[in-house]
Amino acid sequence: MQNEILMMADAVSREKGLGKEVIFQAIEAALAAATCKLNPLDIDARVDIDRSTGEYKSFRVWEIVDDEALEEGKGLEYPDKQLLLSTTVEDYPELLAGDVIEESIDAVAFGRIAAQAAKQVIMQKVREAEREQIVRDFEDRQGEMITGIVKGMERGDAIIEINGTEALLPKRNMIPREGLRKGDRIRAILEEVRYATRGPQLLLSRISPELLIKLFELEVPEVGEGLIKIHGAARDPGSRAKIAVQSMDGRIDPVGACVGMRGSRVQSVSNEIAGERVDIIKWSPEIPEFVINALAPAEILSIMVDEEGHAIDVIVDETQLAQAIGRAGQNVQLASKLTDWVLNVMSESGAEEKGQGEAQKLIEMFSRQLDVDEDVASILVQEGFTSVMEVAYVPRQEMEGIEEFDEALIDELRNRAADALLTSAIAEEEVLQKAEPDADLLALDGMNEHTARVLASNGVVSQEDLAELAVDELLEIQDMDEEQAKQLIMAARAPWFE
Repeated sequence: MQNEILMMADAVSREKGLGKEVIFQAIEAALAAATCKLNPLDIDARVDIDRSTGEYKSFRVWEIVDDEALEEGKGLEYPDKQLLLSTTVEDYPELLAGDVIEESIDAVAFGRIAAQAAKQVIMQKVREAEREQIVRDFEDRQGEMITGIVKGMERGDAIIEINGTEALLPKRNMIPREGLRKGDRIRAILEEVRYATRGPQLLLSRISPELLIKLFELEVPEVGEGLIKIHGAARDPGSRAKIAVQSMDGRIDPVGACVGMRGSRVQSVSNEIAGERVDIIKWSPEIPEFVINALAPAEILSIMVDEEGHAIDVIVDETQLAQAIGRAGQNVQLASKLTDWVLNVMSESGAEEKGQGEAQKLIEMFSRQLDVDEDVASILVQEGFTSVMEVAYVPRQEMEGIEEFDEALIDELRNRAADALLTSAIAEEEVLQKAEPDADLLALDGMNEHTARVLASNGVVSQEDLAELAVDELLEIQDMDEEQAKQLIMAARAPWFE
């Protein structure tokens, strides 16, 4: 009998690739279940197997319950499994409520019933161990490129086999119009190891820009050797993509190296992602130059950078406008993603109209806030003033250089600007004082009262409201460091993961 247990542990361990300890624990649980089932009383039991001989002992288990925990007038909930603390103090003075007492009992034979129970428990343990093994194998590989074989399709999603482990490639993460068939070998990014009720699930993606980067790392030796650096990629999956590269060695042309002899390298990458056209862009630390490269082959006339709005107006010739924007805006959208700047492509006439419109808005703002006529407001705009704060605090000599302004007018404008700023600050403070953030928002780690009131005045009253914001939405409401914004949002979302 003992040999039978040892043989089972050894066979299952080899077949399933699990440690023998997992199998022994499963057999112990099965024997304990059989012991409870064969006993006429509703008992708890524990079985202990000797790992070297296969011999096992059985124990009946009682849980110690505190007398004060019982409801008045009621006895023990499970009298065959529990003992009152007061009845055990004399024999076991060191034990407390919640501890257990064990008593040796006759062991059940490892027969048909125990074997069936053991089989069920072992299979459950095997599944649990396999799930844990998947987590150990893949949890640290998120973001890596993985090669697998299409095992089949299920409701539009693809089941991918990776070295005996199944992963899911959801339809939303497939390249559009890509006809995957059973047996196809594909590469994808391990996007997430998701924990579900049926165990961990590996989620793959073939539309991630990271896949494009990993493919070039594979196809271009200079990238792997550190001679060429990839700064980022942007994709319209199945249609077009852009990737930014930089040479770390002046003797190497990064674009040419990634294209390869007669386009062999870029073609290999394109074939792997269903024929997606890939533009290789030379990266530059100078943003205007990088933007010009990213919008190629369109020719750029001029660029205007708005640092505060993190946007760039790109002016092109009327004949180049369609090419710069691309079909359905594809070219400018990919360039925006690649450079991480909002790119506004326009013709010279369009840029002029935009400039006139923005100038008119500034004129109206100065006229209203400083209570001046349109002529004075127009002069301020022409001289480059864009805010009331600039009028109040710009060095006086800069305003003295304006031909149309005398000292009296300069003093009056600066005083009115200071008054307008003070009035605005008082009004803002009144709004903040009326705002009432919820207690959970105020108590959030990293939150202060001022920020909480600013959020509440903008409709973000509770922790849940903050949790639903994106980082850029929070930055629009309150000026802060991007990392601080991320930490606040993640702190607010902490209950979601508990």
